[in-house]
Amino acid sequence: MKYTYSDLAKMIDHSLLHPTMTDADLEAGCKLAAKYQVASVCIKPYAVKQAVEWLKGSGVLVGCVIGFPHGNSATESKRYETQLACKEGAAEIDMVVNLGKALSGDWDYVEADVKAVCDEAHSHGAKVKVIFENDYLTAGGAGLSSDEFKRKLCELCERAGADWVKTSTGYGFVKQPDGSYNYKGATEHDLALMRASCSEKVQVKAAGGVRDLDGLIKVRDLGGSRCGATATAAMMDDYRKREAAGTLDNAAGKIGAGGY
Repeated sequence: MKYTYSDLAKMIDHSLLHPTMTDADLEAGCKLAAKYQVASVCIKPYAVKQAVEWLKGSGVLVGCVIGFPHGNSATESKRYETQLACKEGAAEIDMVVNLGKALSGDWDYVEADVKAVCDEAHSHGAKVKVIFENDYLTAGGAGLSSDEFKRKLCELCERAGADWVKTSTGYGFVKQPDGSYNYKGATEHDLALMRASCSEKVQVKAAGGVRDLDGLIKVRDLGGSRCGATATAAMMDDYRKREAAGTLDNAAGKIGAGGY
């Protein structure tokens, strides 16, 4: 295995974002994150202060979502939400772009929106991940193909000061032909595209569709440095199991569809 336990665990932002999660669920999730020594928890705004207390001394950071999950809040609301989160101890911010404005071709608005959050977060020493929600971008928009559109967003986010660009929220459900709703989340194509579209100053985060150890390794192989996940325990228990059995290897499976 070319990656150590720590290499992979410190890629994980343990996701605690489901709408129905109770206070007990959030506390249990923070304890799990500390046990597995992941990079961070990604938690709802109201829970930041409590999560900081739960994780004190663990070495696990607290991240907070902003304008989540659809990015439609006014820019000043996103900025103020960022300020509150940072003052309560958030070290990382995962914001969602205003896709309606992007698909309208109002790039100045989108860049200013991202910059407002980045400037606020950076003033508190926090870092920012900007979520594209690629499931909504399969047809492109604003006169651009899907890949051109994502490249444009990468370039814009880098100018605005983003520390990461991120594939998805994990909640970008798209209506399917049978009337049901589903999503793909991170794909190998998009991760490679986003990595190639940013300088080394900007990192790439996967979210959605990464549910096992091989998928996590694939994200790393494609240049991703972080991965949003709920399957943290399964991934890292598998690492220890393979390590004990002497079966760790470099093979990585594909990133699956759906599931954050």
